[in-house]
Amino acid sequence: MEPNDKKNELSSLFNLNRRKFLRSAALGTTALSGLGLTNGEAAEPKDATKFSEPSRDLPIKGDVDVIVCGGGPAGIAAAIAAARAGARTQLLEIHGCLGGVWTAGLLTYIFDFNKPGLTKEIIQKLDERDARRNKVPDQFVYAPDEMKVLLEEMCAEAGVKFLLHTRVAAAYKDKNQVTTVITESKSGRQAWKAKVFIDATGDGDLGAQAGNSWEIGKGGDTCPCQPLTLNTLAVVKDAAALKPYISFYQDDNGKANMDWHVKATKEFMKEINRAGITPSYGMPTLFLIRDNLVMVMVNHEYNIKAFDADEITEATVRARAEVYSIVRGLNKLGGPWEGIQIVATPEQIGIRDGRRIHGRYTVTKEDLAMGARHQDAVVRPTFGVDIHASDRKTNETETISRGGIKMIPYDIPLRALIAKDVDGLMMAGRCISGDFTAHASYRVTGNAVAMGEAAGVVAALAAKSKRLPHEVPWSEAVAVLTKLGMRG
Repeated sequence: MEPNDKKNELSSLFNLNRRKFLRSAALGTTALSGLGLTNGEAAEPKDATKFSEPSRDLPIKGDVDVIVCGGGPAGIAAAIAAARAGARTQLLEIHGCLGGVWTAGLLTYIFDFNKPGLTKEIIQKLDERDARRNKVPDQFVYAPDEMKVLLEEMCAEAGVKFLLHTRVAAAYKDKNQVTTVITESKSGRQAWKAKVFIDATGDGDLGAQAGNSWEIGKGGDTCPCQPLTLNTLAVVKDAAALKPYISFYQDDNGKANMDWHVKATKEFMKEINRAGITPSYGMPTLFLIRDNLVMVMVNHEYNIKAFDADEITEATVRARAEVYSIVRGLNKLGGPWEGIQIVATPEQIGIRDGRRIHGRYTVTKEDLAMGARHQDAVVRPTFGVDIHASDRKTNETETISRGGIKMIPYDIPLRALIAKDVDGLMMAGRCISGDFTAHASYRVTGNAVAMGEAAGVVAALAAKSKRLPHEVPWSEAVAVLTKLGMRG
């Protein structure tokens, strides 16, 4: 074949393939548009630092009465309460299990749990599984994987539909009422509609996506704020030999023994120092889960914005490295530490201080100092102000402060659970409306469960009667909660 003939054949083949490609492109513009392409042509970017995502129609995956975003302590309570109150309820959870900080975060220690309702149910069911230790009425240690199974069973029994591995990515409103959320998962982008939504994400993701105002830390949109902690499960050769270092909150009368806890953390610190390490947390703590399984809490990550993926990633990597360094150092000491090894680090680093969504009432430091009472009280926290140092230098002299007040048990009103700027939106858990000091008290998970119960029932009543949450009298919700056995 002559060179020119070969050249003409290749040219014809190229043109044929190009025509086939263009025909395919014309038939498949939907697929190509997701890549920013139309008929095989790349769209010219107007701004090299931005990408204009093409609009598209999304499938409506669900249309229910109540959608709860976040399946942590507040979220599971809200979903169960809403379903028991007769609402068609969908729970959306980002992790591969329900329970949030209880499970994905390996918290393993619960505070302010001596309350009616779901808290008592959870305690009873954990005890039936022999999954609870240190049985002080308002605080205890539990086995996190038993908690995973328990919460799945409780949600299923209540009729809650729940979806794991699913992140809420956007929220949309009709006028001022949130009507739709968009999720991202292995199934792609999907739309979900509901009459009422509950933000139980912990970090106030839904409230921010819906356009409600919020704050973090001591006010505004940035830190200083409380530090993060990576709790870790480890096994030891002989837990009894480590008794001087293990925090134990129960004395012979069944009361919390804080003196023992403080002494144990000081002794544990000495051992870590003896290994040549200064931990980032000034009160390193060991909790005994059961047998030879312990929880190790030795880490702080300072001034990390809970909603910044870069910061969270860096903090998680640093924290895991620190925890491993400490456990390896203890192991080298030998003696009672010989053989200690990590068996699990959490899927999610523990976050104390995320967004607080502005509501129709803001719980304040003054409320705690005076023991505020409200007619629409959904819960009365008894856990004191617990402000962890905001930087490592302060941590060395004052690891935990009390906000300059003596807390008197106070009420959180329903209004603090109802969004201020967006209709049809409620909050439950640590993202409710409160200031920095108040948040440092009510953020613990016993209070989150009680808030979830209240939000769930109010949301169900609103959805079923075509009202907005702020139009539902608290007395009406109390009547339903009482009927459901969630109030005395």
